[in-house]
Amino acid sequence: MAAGQGEGLSYPFIQRGGRPGAWRPVVGVLVLIACFVVVVPVLVQIPFAIGFAVAGRDVGAELGRLLELDDPTPLALAYLNVSLACAIPVTWAISRVLHGLRPGWLASVRPRIRWRWVLVCFGLSFVALFATLVVSALVPSTAESPEVSGHLNDFTTTTRDFLLVVVLLTPLQAAGEEYAFRGYLTQAFGNLFGSWFGRPVAAVLLPALLFALAHGAQSPPVFFDRFAFGIVAGLLVVLTGGLEAGIAMHVLNNWLAFGLALAFGDMASTLNPVGGSWWTIPVTLTQSLVYLGLVLWVARRIGLRTTTETPTEPGVLVAPRPRV
Repeated sequence: MAAGQGEGLSYPFIQRGGRPGAWRPVVGVLVLIACFVVVVPVLVQIPFAIGFAVAGRDVGAELGRLLELDDPTPLALAYLNVSLACAIPVTWAISRVLHGLRPGWLASVRPRIRWRWVLVCFGLSFVALFATLVVSALVPSTAESPEVSGHLNDFTTTTRDFLLVVVLLTPLQAAGEEYAFRGYLTQAFGNLFGSWFGRPVAAVLLPALLFALAHGAQSPPVFFDRFAFGIVAGLLVVLTGGLEAGIAMHVLNNWLAFGLALAFGDMASTLNPVGGSWWTIPVTLTQSLVYLGLVLWVARRIGLRTTTETPTEPGVLVAPRPRV
């Protein structure tokens, strides 16, 4: 159950404190998909097109290169990151207009980002990363990784530009994905399907499946790895009452992947990992499960709140209308 009478709402059921109607989460999911298939890509290209025109470059050719991830440029990575980061205002708007909920209810049960908790989670993610390095040294590799070589790449102006994009925009990209998949979709499926066996099963499984599918064509090991990441991130949201732990893990993972690509590999292979070995699964699962255990242990020690302070009656979390 979401909560008893007079109790607060857990994160997956926050939408049930907004405007009632089973059609709302269905429409919200469809609007979210439409925004990222059609609306957001077009809107984000506009400032890039203006910049290309001002610089006297071929606008059509340059916009085509933005979409070319087989041979990405720093601008293409910036375009991708900005597009995914747009999930933050898009989910805010859907939550506010369709469900009558303040944007803060997507961040956590407070309702806001709990910044001290974010910093704690970043520290715990580094501890989990160390455990991953230990396991990776023990697990055999069946093939050479196409993404990472044993030679340090030269530091060029292109490397510098990629590094600036990764440092400045990758956190927004990771946060955008968390707001979409572990934020709005978790609450939408929690609202729509409720509890199975006393747990918000659909609110964790369905966003994780969509998260893995959204990455396009991929080998079974890569798909399973992303699906497992989505499951762990979903559990973190449900059990901690907010997106902070998932965002911290997602940001560190992406920084690590892009950093290794810039230092020892190439960005194209990292953005399009079609290969992969099942031997990588124990390594990534170690990181995710150690991180999950550490986060839950610390959350219990500090008494982190995981439900809202507002009772469960319909409409109690609805944002007030502005006075004229």
